[in-house]
Amino acid sequence: MIKLTEKIGYGFGDMASSMFWKLFGAYLMIFYTDVFGLPAAAVGTMFLITRIWDSAFDPIVGVIADRTHSRWGKFRPYLLWLAVPFGLIGVLTFFTPDWGPTAKLVYAYVTYSLMMMVYSAINVPYASLLGVMSPDPKERNTLSTFRMMFAYIGSFIALLLFMPLVNFFSGGSKEAGEQQMGWTLAVVVIAVMCAVLFLGCFAWTRERVKPIKTEQNPLKDDLKDLFHNRPWWILLGAGVAALVFNSIRDGATVYYFKYFVVEEEYTSVSLFGVSFVLSGLYLAVGQAANIVGVIAAAPVSNRIGKRNTYMWAMIIATVLSVIFYWFDKDDLVLIFVFQVLISICAGSIFPLLWSMYADCADYSELKTGNRATGLIFSSSSMSQKFGWAIGTAVTGWLLAFFGFQANAVQSEEAISGIKMFLSFLPAVGTVLSVIFISLYPLTEKKMKEITAELEARRSAAGR
Repeated sequence: MIKLTEKIGYGFGDMASSMFWKLFGAYLMIFYTDVFGLPAAAVGTMFLITRIWDSAFDPIVGVIADRTHSRWGKFRPYLLWLAVPFGLIGVLTFFTPDWGPTAKLVYAYVTYSLMMMVYSAINVPYASLLGVMSPDPKERNTLSTFRMMFAYIGSFIALLLFMPLVNFFSGGSKEAGEQQMGWTLAVVVIAVMCAVLFLGCFAWTRERVKPIKTEQNPLKDDLKDLFHNRPWWILLGAGVAALVFNSIRDGATVYYFKYFVVEEEYTSVSLFGVSFVLSGLYLAVGQAANIVGVIAAAPVSNRIGKRNTYMWAMIIATVLSVIFYWFDKDDLVLIFVFQVLISICAGSIFPLLWSMYADCADYSELKTGNRATGLIFSSSSMSQKFGWAIGTAVTGWLLAFFGFQANAVQSEEAISGIKMFLSFLPAVGTVLSVIFISLYPLTEKKMKEITAELEARRSAAGR
């Protein structure tokens, strides 16, 4: 039985990852277009190019992690080694150099690529840690729940405080230089928190599950086993589609409130002397609702199964997203209510995905005798990156297609397009995700059989 302290420590890791992940998803696009000063289409192309490379980089990290041997284990050392670089490069990503347009675009490519690579280098081992902390599928469900609950708590904190931090460090000035400095210093605060959380995760977790085979398979055998792992392919497709759904909604939110709702016309909400804008509250409320979905995922999936829980959550999210298009900018109550409902659905699927990836590692070990945990879990990160790449690239390109102009009054066509980013376009992702997950074969009954067989083999091998 894993102690509460270790479950919390494991949650710290995704709390750190998610603080930056949500900043990238919700604010990086508008930072590049409205603060950094790049065209929307150029940003969309940059996201696609850099994230395709980064998605390919994830399996490389997984392979390296599987072959790591240290006194701390295979995966935990990366939390120790990369906690500080993760924060430093994150700050550089949100820094605006006083350069010309071409040099700034090159700077954006370089810093963003480095950020995504260090994100992979620390997040793939962190994700893989789930597969070696416990062999029990139900224990993994609990760990996944803690992971996602802390992830959304981190996202909630980051999204709620980020714009107030920007306004604080910029002195409330709208002048470009002050705004740029405000964004950078706000990220410094988040970066320090992330580094501390990663170090806490390293200190409080342990690796327990040992592979039945002690010798390491050649890489080509690991890849061959992975490519023949049908449940893995299904989860990869479902994960990509789910991230397309999330990335489009998150990336367009600030545009939606800045240009359609026109949040500047509303009085900001003050709490403990801190003023919060509508877009920040909307995103933070979504993260709080995600936590509700995470908490509900384990008991619901234990009753009706992981696959059925995932499918129904995405079906409901599809219907709600389509309805969202017809809300007027004055329908703030409905906008926030539907954000809560959609976010509960979205929050419930990700702990299920992480738990199912751990099941895929068990399935692979049973079929092949080889346990490539890092390589399998790298696919989860890869699906995140690739789905995010598609979602944000589409957002940038369609903003340009709809005639978006930064810091200007938008045309009716641009406004209609911005509304679609929170309705019809993410609904495409949910529909695709439902189709993929309906094919997933590792039911709860099947996993009980797999777990029992693996335990028998480990006992026989003295592991």
